[in-house]
Amino acid sequence: MKWQDIENSSPSEFKRLVGVGKDLFKEMTDEALRLAPQSTHKVTGAKRGPKPKLSMENQVLMLLMYYREYRTYLHIAKTFGVSEAQCWRIITGLEKTLLKSGLFHLKGKKRLLSEDSFEVVLIDVAESPIERPKKSKENIIQGKRKGIP
Repeated sequence: MKWQDIENSSPSEFKRLVGVGKDLFKEMTDEALRLAPQSTHKVTGAKRGPKPKLSMENQVLMLLMYYREYRTYLHIAKTFGVSEAQCWRIITGLEKTLLKSGLFHLKGKKRLLSEDSFEVVLIDVAESPIERPKKSKENIIQGKRKGIP
């Protein structure tokens, strides 16, 4: 599943496929574009290495696939047609870039514990015997069985 495949899908279907809404996906993409280092291919005379193969939308989609579906780098790399190492570089670089923005941080453990008040529910579970049918002598074979190992 690439960006071109899901770009025109409905908002509810997009959220089911990607895990975030279109507005948050757009916000992540815009923030990554704003903070990511510019490609040297736009500067004449500084072209080194191949041009970037994936758009920023596809890179963010790779990151969300990794987090949401727990797919391996190899599976994601094969989906997007890049090497496993390049997939790792893209995902870890994008993680660092989005964390730098400060918009996508989760609250810390102490802050989460201090804000929420927990309701305590106690359940009294007492042991009770399991109801089973009574054994009778009619169900038990009294004699020895011959010929049965």
